[in-house]
Amino acid sequence: MGDRRERGAVTRRRRTLTICGEAAAAGASSKRTARSEQSAGDASRNATANGEQVHETAKSRDDGLKDRISCHRLQESLLSSESGYSNYRGILNWCVVMLVLSNARLFLENLIKYGILVDPIQVVSLFLKDPYSWPAACLIIVSNVFIMAALYTERQLAMGKISESTGTFLYCIDLIAVLCFPSATVLTLTSMTPVGGILALLVYTVLFLKLYSYRDVNKWCREIRHVQARKLSRSNSCPSVQRANGNAAHCHVTYPGNLTHRDMYYFIFAPTLCYELNFPRSPRIRKRFLLRRLFEMLFLMQLQVGLIQQWMVPTIQNSMKPFQDMDLSRMVERLLKLAVPNHLIWLIFFYWLFHSSMNFVAELMQFGDREFYRDWWNSETVPYFWSNWNIPVHKWCLRHFYKPMLRKGVNKLTAQIAVFFLSAFFHEYLVSVPLKMFRLWAFMGMMAQIPLALFVGRFLRGNYGNAAVWISLIIGQPIAVLMYVHDYYVLHYGSATEGGASSQ
Repeated sequence: MGDRRERGAVTRRRRTLTICGEAAAAGASSKRTARSEQSAGDASRNATANGEQVHETAKSRDDGLKDRISCHRLQESLLSSESGYSNYRGILNWCVVMLVLSNARLFLENLIKYGILVDPIQVVSLFLKDPYSWPAACLIIVSNVFIMAALYTERQLAMGKISESTGTFLYCIDLIAVLCFPSATVLTLTSMTPVGGILALLVYTVLFLKLYSYRDVNKWCREIRHVQARKLSRSNSCPSVQRANGNAAHCHVTYPGNLTHRDMYYFIFAPTLCYELNFPRSPRIRKRFLLRRLFEMLFLMQLQVGLIQQWMVPTIQNSMKPFQDMDLSRMVERLLKLAVPNHLIWLIFFYWLFHSSMNFVAELMQFGDREFYRDWWNSETVPYFWSNWNIPVHKWCLRHFYKPMLRKGVNKLTAQIAVFFLSAFFHEYLVSVPLKMFRLWAFMGMMAQIPLALFVGRFLRGNYGNAAVWISLIIGQPIAVLMYVHDYYVLHYGSATEGGASSQ
């Protein structure tokens, strides 16, 4: 019995060893197979890599041989418009450097010839002759009477106390008085200086455009309310009563809840000429942005005054003698000499007004629409310039003058000519009345834009059209300035100017 048990145990151990040995042998064979497959894969990859390397080497060798044989391909010059190249930053920097150097030479020549002419006291005397009399400021304060008259008329119309025709009549009287009262005051008061008169009339012109827009928008609101009331009466349903101030959380205003002093004066001081019941508002006032714009306003204002006193005034004074003698060559020379400082001051004025000042007021009032100008410097046509350099005026003309004429059946060309005519009237109004002389140079200059626009639009395209627009800006403004200054000097100073000009 014991021998059988021992033989059975030995047999089981042999079987176990045999099975383990077979398993080990199978595992070893599988490892050898995997290793062989891996080595075969590595060999194939290496062969592929070697083949690609050989192919690339051969290809580079062929390319090198081709480059030796031919070095040209189909392509356009960089300065050609067909090349698609647009990175001219180096050329722009070169133009800026050359402009700075040339103007620095002229400015140094001016200092050597005339000395320092900048005088802040002289600037103050331009606004008031008598320090105890502020006629321009008093005239601006009186404008509140016309604002209150417009608001009162709108409230009476909203409550139905006066008819639409009566309201239109009262509004016409108010708007006519806005233009006639300040001009009559400027013409009759001898203490009103030309600069003070221009500022006062500019304020009243802006007020006229704002009140006209205020009247139109409120009239449209009344028409919409009447249409909605007729629709509701036809459907035999009771109209839902809306709150005058709308949703208080969003400060949404509905007509006639907008007819308040706060809403009226917000629109009067906002940097826009087109009225809305709910202007887009910015979420907060950015203090750093506000301080940057304030610094720009103060610095650029001083720079403009300094350039006018130091650069423009001597050039204009020296231009009087050639104009009186009708010396054509000297007139052209003076005109070209005046064009540079005049255009530089105009560019600074544009940035000061449409970017620094308007953004400062808009940020202070949280006025959201900051599109005060577009890319007018890329203008290839004259109408594109006039519709993009002054967006507030363009929006007003489009909304309250041009489109209403189209809706009445007037063709586009006639409507465009009417817009230029209106602009020419206000340009002449802002210049001739403060100077107390009527020469129509500004009016004719604006009306001359119509044939210029037709010529540029028909015969010039692209860069040529853009160059024509720039030339009209650089040359046209000095011509108007010289015309008005010459007539003003002759009218007020006469022979004294002739003697001073002849001595230069």
